[in-house]
Amino acid sequence: MMISAVIVHYRTPRLLEAAVAALHEDARMSAVSLEVVVVDNGAAGASAAGEEAPDGLEAQVLRPGENLGYAAGINLGVEHATGDVLLLMNADVAVEPGCLRALLDALGGADIAGPRLFWDEGCRLMLPPQALRTRRAELDAAWAERSPAWGRSFRRRWRRRARAFWGAEAPVTCYELTGACLAVTRDGWRRVGRFDEGFRLYFEETEWLLRARSRGVRAVLAPAARCVHGYDQSAKREPRAQSWFEESAARFRRRCYGAWFAALLRRLERVLRRFEEVAPLAGGASGDEVWVEVTPLPLGAPATGCRVAAGDVAAFEVPEDVVAGARSDLWVRVTDENCRDLGGWLVEVNQK
Repeated sequence: MMISAVIVHYRTPRLLEAAVAALHEDARMSAVSLEVVVVDNGAAGASAAGEEAPDGLEAQVLRPGENLGYAAGINLGVEHATGDVLLLMNADVAVEPGCLRALLDALGGADIAGPRLFWDEGCRLMLPPQALRTRRAELDAAWAERSPAWGRSFRRRWRRRARAFWGAEAPVTCYELTGACLAVTRDGWRRVGRFDEGFRLYFEETEWLLRARSRGVRAVLAPAARCVHGYDQSAKREPRAQSWFEESAARFRRRCYGAWFAALLRRLERVLRRFEEVAPLAGGASGDEVWVEVTPLPLGAPATGCRVAAGDVAAFEVPEDVVAGARSDLWVRVTDENCRDLGGWLVEVNQK
């Protein structure tokens, strides 16, 4: 069985080289047949020499001549892929040893599998599940940004769901996977269909996974498969990324919730946001361990997370590669086993 890795690249050549090298190294170590197809969305009109996919990659490189967007880039790559399993990837994802074999094992009981993703190269900060996409969940999240009391309650509920996701030890059904790295069988791809190219950037995998669920195609989190995802590295190089996000969000809401609910969310979002100040960390926590969460969002959720010995939390530092790649300041929150806030601090990021 051969895996075809389809990577959509946009002006991050060093990350792309690392992603391709990690794939081939894991394939050789795990005796997995592999081909790599790169769709170079940033080749045309690159603002600086060397931003395109570099020569000498152990991959087939497609250069469409414009930024097609992520969904159309994936679709183009799949058209040229020949493997039995498709691995749909961002260029800022690097697989850890054993990832490909673990994904194949998970696909023995499902048609779609997503790995456990980490924000840092040390594989400490686990990335969270995607947001729930229901009318109730959307209202919950929107109001949490506008009421500090509701925000506290929202964080506790969100933490319970995130910790169940982080604590999974075997493949578990999950449709809140991230499109940064998804493995899908050929039959699963055929049954779900192509990515919707109306979503230029963001929400394409959300809509696709909801479509998979509606068609009875099982998706699982495969916790034994591990990847590092240098979150948001390509999007920050595309000046249209924010407008594309807004367009995709509006389109998703209209299609999934209806025009009336999309209008309701727009009205709610005009209400001024109010966030609770993070109290300085003081006192101790019950138990031997606490959770540390790191996020660029002042609400505090979604966030990445890891367990830390209670006695070591004062010495905790956000990994250097996370700080270096961040586009905004980072909030650190320490929480106990009951999902309660214990305090935290702000890490200021030198934005370039």
